Amino acid sequence: MEFVERNIFANPLSEQELKQIFMLSEGGTDDVISTRSFVFDQCKDKMSSMTISQVISLLAIHPELIRRPILMDSKRIEFGFNEDEIRCFLPRVTRKCELEQMVREAL
Repeated sequence: MEFVERNIFANPLSEQELKQIFMLSEGGTDDVISTRSFVFDQCKDKMSSMTISQVISLLAIHPELIRRPILMDSKRIEFGFNEDEIRCFLPRVTRKCELEQMVREAL
């Protein structure tokens, strides 16, 4: 499967890219923001009263606030590493072949 790897610290996401990420996410800021970040601890009280534009600007300045890794295509996005969830990015034919093989092995 082809992919593009990007280090968001060396090459930060633009505000437009962050808007696209928010548009694809189902959980909004809960999906995107890393609550384990040191920066989050410093500004979590302020963040609850920020507009989405202000949050996007903050994330553009502080990429360490963004959950990683991010896997996305034009229709889907996944945050963090979850092998089962990542499978949705595999082509349907590949998923079908894997399922058939699992069934054969189970027999």
